[in-house]
Amino acid sequence: MGTKKLISVPVATAVGLGAIIGAGIFVLSGSAIALAGADAIIAFLIVGSIAVLVALQMGELGSIMPDTQGASYSYVYNAFGSELGFITGIIFYFSSAVAISAISLGFGSYLAGLLGMQSVYAVYLAIPLILVLAALNLLGIKKAANADFVLVLIKMAVLALFIAFALNFAFGLGHFNLSNFGVSASQAGLAPLAAASIAIFFAYSGFQTISTFTSEVRGGARSAAKSIMLAVILSLVVYTAVVISMLLLAPSSAYKVSTADPISLALNAVSAPYGLELLVGIGALIATASASLAMLMRSSRIVYQLGKDGLLPRFLRRYNAKKDVSPNGVLVTVAISVAALFAGNVYIIAAISAFGVLFTYLMSSFALVHFRRIGKHGGFKAPLYPYISAISIIFLLGFMYGMPREALIIGIVLILALIITYYFLREYDEKKIVKTRLFR
Repeated sequence: MGTKKLISVPVATAVGLGAIIGAGIFVLSGSAIALAGADAIIAFLIVGSIAVLVALQMGELGSIMPDTQGASYSYVYNAFGSELGFITGIIFYFSSAVAISAISLGFGSYLAGLLGMQSVYAVYLAIPLILVLAALNLLGIKKAANADFVLVLIKMAVLALFIAFALNFAFGLGHFNLSNFGVSASQAGLAPLAAASIAIFFAYSGFQTISTFTSEVRGGARSAAKSIMLAVILSLVVYTAVVISMLLLAPSSAYKVSTADPISLALNAVSAPYGLELLVGIGALIATASASLAMLMRSSRIVYQLGKDGLLPRFLRRYNAKKDVSPNGVLVTVAISVAALFAGNVYIIAAISAFGVLFTYLMSSFALVHFRRIGKHGGFKAPLYPYISAISIIFLLGFMYGMPREALIIGIVLILALIITYYFLREYDEKKIVKTRLFR
C-alpha cells in the first residue's frame, strides 16, 4: 500500500454519498413508505440520527486504525481477535456484496421503465451494470472515486429538481392533499416502523465505504472522519426532503414494498411532464450506478483485507499496488452480487444485506468500548462517549426486531455456519485450544 494520499475530502464525501443516496432514495424509499406510511418520515429521521452516532464511532475507530481497509471487520478483528473478526468480516463482506444486488436491481427497474419494458426484466438489465462497474473498479480506486464524485453532483441536482417540482405542484399549483400523509392500521405501531427502518438503515450503510480507504484520504484519519460525518448529515437532509416530496405527489397507499423505482411512481401519479420523468429517470440510473460503484469498491477491499489477515484463501491477497485495487476481490464480489439478484424482491434482498449492516455496527460499537477501556486513541475522538455507544447498541438491537423472517433466518444460519467453519479450520490447522476463565 502506498502512502500517497490520493483522495480529497470532497471526493471521499462524494463516495459515501454515492453509496448512501443512490440506495435509499431512488430504490428503497418506496418500500419504507409502503411499510410505515407517512411515519416513514419519522423512521428516516430516527435512523439518520442513529447513523450519525454510528458514524462518529466509525470516525474514531478509523483514526485508531487508519491503514486498514476492512472498516467494521478490521475494528472488530483488532479488538477481539480472529474468531469474532472472521464472523464479522464475512458477514460484513456478504452484506456489502448483496447490497450491490439491491441497488443494481433499482437501476434495472428504472431502465426498464425508460425503455417501456416490464419490471420483470430489471434483473437482466442489472447484470450488465455490475459487469461494467467491475471493469471501472479494476482501473483503480482513484479513477473510480473521481468518477463517483461527478455522478454524485449530477444526482444531487436531479433530486433538487424533483423536490422543487413537488413543492410547486403541492403549494404553487394548489394540489396539496393532507390525506396523502395517512397511516393505515397495518402501518401503525413499532413493528412497521422497525420494518421501514431496515430499508432505511440499509441505505445509510454506504458511509462505511469511506472507512475502507481512510489512509488514502488527504489529511488522514481526521479528514476521513469529517467525510463520514458530512456524508451522513447531507444524506439525512436529502432523504427527509425527498420522502416528503414523494408524499406530496402520491398517497402512502400508492407505494409497494417491491417497487424498486418509487420516484418514477410518484411522478407518474401526477402525470408529470415527460421531460421531467425522463430527466429524473436518467438521474436515477446515475444514482444507482454511483451507489453500486461505491459498494463494489468497499466489498473488494473488505475481502482483500480478510485475505491479507489470513482469514480467507491466499488468492484473495492479490493486490495491484499501482492501481490500488484487489482484482480477485472484485471478481468474487461480482459473482456473489449477480447470484443474489435472484434472491427475491428488492426489499428482501436489502433486508438480507441490512442484517449484516446491523450486526457489524453492533460489533463496532463494542469495539470502540474495548479501545476506550484500554486507553487506545486516535486523531479523532467521538463526543459524548459512552452515551453514544449505549444508545447505538440499544437502537441497533431494536431495529433487528423489525427484520423480515427470511432475512433473520438467513443471518442466523450464516452466523452458525461461520462459527462451525472457523473451528473446523482451526482444528484442521491444529491450532491450540484457548481456555479463558471468564469469572475469577
